[in-house]
Amino acid sequence: MPTSRRRLLSLLAGVALTAGLSVAAVPSAADAATPTYRPVIFVHGSAGSAAQFETQAKRLASNGYPIDIIEAHEYDSPNIATILPQVYAGLDARISRLLAATGADKVDLLAHSLGTFVMQGYLSSSPARAARVAHYVNLDGRVAAAPPGGVPTLAIWGEGDPARAIVGATNVHFPDQSHTQTVSSQESFREFFRFFRGHAPQTTRIVPQLFGTARVSGRAVLFPSNVGVTNATLEVYPVNALTGSRLTSQPTRRMALTGDGSFGPIPVLATARYEFAIVRPGAATHHFYAQPFLRSDSFVRLATSLPGEGLGALVDTSDRHTALTIQRQKEWWGDQGDAGDKLWINGRDVLNAANTPRVKRTIGIFAFDNDSDGVTDLTAPLPEFFSQTFISGMDVFIPATPAHLGLVSIVVGQRGGGFDVINVPNWKSSQHRVTVSVNDH
Repeated sequence: MPTSRRRLLSLLAGVALTAGLSVAAVPSAADAATPTYRPVIFVHGSAGSAAQFETQAKRLASNGYPIDIIEAHEYDSPNIATILPQVYAGLDARISRLLAATGADKVDLLAHSLGTFVMQGYLSSSPARAARVAHYVNLDGRVAAAPPGGVPTLAIWGEGDPARAIVGATNVHFPDQSHTQTVSSQESFREFFRFFRGHAPQTTRIVPQLFGTARVSGRAVLFPSNVGVTNATLEVYPVNALTGSRLTSQPTRRMALTGDGSFGPIPVLATARYEFAIVRPGAATHHFYAQPFLRSDSFVRLATSLPGEGLGALVDTSDRHTALTIQRQKEWWGDQGDAGDKLWINGRDVLNAANTPRVKRTIGIFAFDNDSDGVTDLTAPLPEFFSQTFISGMDVFIPATPAHLGLVSIVVGQRGGGFDVINVPNWKSSQHRVTVSVNDH
């Protein structure tokens, strides 16, 4: 590197660090010699979406990958048996588009759980399809007698049968990681990055965007079909980092949701907090809160349901209480003692061996006042929610008075260490739904 350029990079780094901001990771010498990146496509599992790969997409970007070549191939997982040909055709079109746009020779693919069934079938269905894939990563899914389609394969396995493997692949086991955690963990990232690039990543952190600017885009979708939300408006508000209350009376962005529910890109401050609100005529407003994005993010998914349908229809509502959905792309462990997780809502730890046992693989929690009786009862989970894959429900009275002028205190004690605080307004459940996304890192 020329001396003048090296000095310029050092100066920029010094300025950013002095301002208290981290600079995006500089690609390693190996990447500098080969500056091209193959497109990366993630295929989710049952009831999943791009959200499972949101953290890893930002880790890839922190290591030099352009965000625009990292995509997710989403589908209606409950109906996969009847739509498989359409899913394959859509993936064909996605790969063709990405190869044409980037000039890359091939793409790299990752799949999780049910997605490994989809991808193993896809790669084995046609030599022409397999020929356009450089690497395949099988995340805690199906075993196989050979790498699918002959594509070089890395298989990552979490807790469970240690004998699981794809014969002829590189098999890596993380016996202390849960099912969805194998998608989002630092350890998995390190393995698949090395598999793709031939060397270790420069960092496994999410490096905040240079000078704090970022752009956010994504989709508003119906859960679990991933069908886009239509006939609705998306509003975006900057919020107070401590309380979650809106900093402006009017949204800084307002856009119609149509088609596949896509929105953005929206310019944001990387270290600030925001509220996304789906507003529909005759329906409760659905508010979404997350921790700071840190850097550009195209994998934001706002999962909701149609009025009177889905799990939302099973939530008891009233003017007196707030109803929460809390999600994290790493399972909640309520029965592992100090090795587990903590989730305090208004100062009360709501996780226990009954509602979030490790074997349940819970990533989504519905917490509301069951029967609207003003009483919290955590002795047993709510069966209609607990019976759903990756979901639990609990009877927690969360006062909503005075109407959205107060707050709900949400504190997460992450297993492995660290605490997160995500306070939100105490909206009335009779008119509002609230979803809170907790970082998995």
